[in-house]
Amino acid sequence: MPTVRGCHLPDDLLYDVENHIWFRETGDGNVKLGMTAIATAMAGQLVAFTPKKIGRSVKEGRSCATVESGKWVGPAKSLAGGEVIEVNDELVSSPGIANDDPYDQGWMVILKPENWDAVKPSLVLGSDVTSPYEVKMDADGFAGCE
Repeated sequence: MPTVRGCHLPDDLLYDVENHIWFRETGDGNVKLGMTAIATAMAGQLVAFTPKKIGRSVKEGRSCATVESGKWVGPAKSLAGGEVIEVNDELVSSPGIANDDPYDQGWMVILKPENWDAVKPSLVLGSDVTSPYEVKMDADGFAGCE
């Protein structure tokens, strides 16, 4: 598993480094997504998670959820557009799960993407994510997760 400045980034995921979002293909044409460990470390302890409702549409490059910490409120942007088919209700009731386990229990939504074949090539493979994240962390002035 790649680690960048103490931040773990599983190599079986696809990454939107700019927006700190990971994608996992679910095998049925849908994609699960969540925030990276870098996103949760930068935001601090999450206190609220408000996803789009099931059945709602997410436009490409727009928010699929709003996340809030003690020092930040903002959108979780998805490069993939599509329909929200499942939300992580556990994360709604306990947002801090994303800080503790961003890649398994801390997932945000599952989308039925309408443009996955166009979006997928723009994402970074986990095995190749170290260098792009080093550049992004330098640009953001983020020292790391530890």
